[in-house]
Amino acid sequence: MSEQLDPVAALREIAYLMERVLAEPYRVKAFRAAADVVAALSPEEFEARAKAGTWKELSGLGDTTATVVSQAIAGRVPDRLAKLRSEATPLATGGLELLQQLRGDLHTHTEASDGSATIEVSRAAATALGHEYLAITDHSPRLTVANGLSVERLQRQLDQLKELNESDGCRLLSGIEVDILTDGGLDQTPAMLRQLDVVVASVHSELRMPSEPMTLRMVRAIANPYTNVLGHCTGRLITGGRGTRPQSTFDAEVVFAACKQFDVAVEINSRPERVDPPDDLLAMAIEAECLFAIDSDAHAPGQLEFPAHGAARAVAAGVPPERIVNTWPIEELLSWSRARR
Repeated sequence: MSEQLDPVAALREIAYLMERVLAEPYRVKAFRAAADVVAALSPEEFEARAKAGTWKELSGLGDTTATVVSQAIAGRVPDRLAKLRSEATPLATGGLELLQQLRGDLHTHTEASDGSATIEVSRAAATALGHEYLAITDHSPRLTVANGLSVERLQRQLDQLKELNESDGCRLLSGIEVDILTDGGLDQTPAMLRQLDVVVASVHSELRMPSEPMTLRMVRAIANPYTNVLGHCTGRLITGGRGTRPQSTFDAEVVFAACKQFDVAVEINSRPERVDPPDDLLAMAIEAECLFAIDSDAHAPGQLEFPAHGAARAVAAGVPPERIVNTWPIEELLSWSRARR
């Protein structure tokens, strides 16, 4: 008799490999939802359905996901999984040595805002990748389109992180991707920001603001004592399902000088549709002697591999590894991130 494979693991691996290459989220969701349905079955019902082959009777399983389950139970690698494994090539060809020096990720999203997975699933994926720490940085309340977290929801998340950190896995850091308001303020209360390990501040609205007020807006946010990382500084989109968007205009020399002055890291956003900052601005930030953070901006577990893109760019641009804050040990990182509060 052939060895029985785990159908839940097969479904989740398919979802992960699809996320890694930016497959349509609704397609990925079908596999993760099917995995959760099968995982919730009692041993007795699982065994009965395995014998009868009645997987499609379950709400949440269709032809494709039921076939994956049936093939896994029959002791074979499901066809869909085998195909994705064969297509899974390295995301970037350069920067491997630097990628291996990255100890964690400071910009990630979960289903609490506009991500697709729970904190637990994201943490498991980060742990499997060898991360020592993972910052959970869901959106702030003003970004309603991304289901930003109110004070109350963020506090519940902090309590959850504390509880999860009592179990095995990479260290979960409390954080937020806080919206930079038009006046340069941060879209969360000081009392909440004071509690967090990492604050990524990003512009998400009025991206076409004229250069002078945009510069002032960004500098005010950088000067805020709670800001640690300036996220995707130009806001541009160069490809992908959301279409394209030109970069915001601002005085980059002034902005990066402020980052240097206030000890704020410039994010090298590793999402392939962003590639932010562009090469010319990345060179300016290096010249300004800024710190950097190579982040995934992951909205799904498979996207936690995106820093491969950022590491390749950092090496090509000549970013000194010691100026990349997420190459630092956790104690050094937290000492830096909390120093101005």
